[in-house]
Amino acid sequence: MRITEMTSKQPPHFVLVHGIGGGAWCWYKLRCLMENSGYKVTCIDLASGGIDRSDASSVVSFDDYNKPLTDFISALPENQKVVTSDHLYLILVGHSAGGLSVTQVSHRFAKKIELAVYVAATMLRLGFLTDQDREDGVPDLSDFGDVHEVEFGSDQLPISAVIKKEFQRKIIYNMSPLEDSTLAAMLLRPGPIRAIRSAQFSTTSDIDKVPHIYIKTIHDNVVKPPQQEAMIRRWPPSDVYVLESDHSPFFSTPFLLFGLLVKAAASVGCN
Repeated sequence: MRITEMTSKQPPHFVLVHGIGGGAWCWYKLRCLMENSGYKVTCIDLASGGIDRSDASSVVSFDDYNKPLTDFISALPENQKVVTSDHLYLILVGHSAGGLSVTQVSHRFAKKIELAVYVAATMLRLGFLTDQDREDGVPDLSDFGDVHEVEFGSDQLPISAVIKKEFQRKIIYNMSPLEDSTLAAMLLRPGPIRAIRSAQFSTTSDIDKVPHIYIKTIHDNVVKPPQQEAMIRRWPPSDVYVLESDHSPFFSTPFLLFGLLVKAAASVGCN
């Protein structure tokens, strides 16, 4: 196959990564919009998410949790700044705790990734290393009362959790169409909170070579705006976009989210 050097980049390949308890299904509206516009899109099911067969209580480390994404990125060729018929520039999009997944693979595979986009996401350069990281990155839902169904391990510490169905619309989907919050209530699964909160990343990687953008959701009841602002201050992205959205813009504002992702791609020279 002949490889041709190009001065402009080909349309990117978007990889969409869900948050805790979600799955590839979260992105169905956005995937439809993007594919109908000619973009290549992959939606990942992380361990215990979507149709992945793992049980949340069996996912004991963040590496285990993120293995589906790690394996997917690992199998792709490195970005050599050339265009072939089977190579597209890679843009990762992480929602909520999916931001941690995006950060981990950005540390490990910086040469393969053109851009990381954080949507209402946990954006911590090194994961949960400090108390400040936990304050900024762990959602605090205590204002809503006892909202979680929790599974405890033999050490009596929580290993998995899911927001109770009666609270899901009020907390996660407060601006989303009723049919979408109904669908989510049928599909949300317990997430491996112990594994996710164990996420810590090396300081010796090339992650700073991967540009990142944050998309704020200003009516978010999960990763609240002050937490988003704190993470942006501590690890400044190349740009910040704003959505009048709840925590789930792929449901509540899918057309606007699509437009911002196209804008983000254009910011790094992808068509």
